[in-house]
Amino acid sequence: MAVQHFRELNPSFVVQEDWKRDYFEGILGNPRLSLRWVVADGGRAGFVLFGIEDHIFLPRRSGIVYELYISPEFRLRGLARASAQQAIDELQRHSPSKVQLEIMEHNRGAAALWTSLGFEKVAERWVLRKNKT
Repeated sequence: MAVQHFRELNPSFVVQEDWKRDYFEGILGNPRLSLRWVVADGGRAGFVLFGIEDHIFLPRRSGIVYELYISPEFRLRGLARASAQQAIDELQRHSPSKVQLEIMEHNRGAAALWTSLGFEKVAERWVLRKNKT
């Protein structure tokens, strides 16, 4: 399901060996991360990945929503909103200074969801890729 998610975000996403080997192990082995399956109709409809990070310079913590994915056949049922709210509620129990996330450019559905939950755009992330393709 994670591969499907990343390919929707970037159709040219290629699963690298380190991703196969380390992605889920890194998530499941980190006590500051939480992976929750979204269940509907008796099966997995998606997932949400979130956690707490220490501020790099200050004695603060931030809540982070890393990924929220709902399979296409389960969308428009309120599952993303309910899953997002549950993740936010769980993060808030850790008293973070803020809760943040990133939205891929042109993902209007995600922007609408997170805006409706009170998030606002405060920055843009720019990336220099090692190998331009």
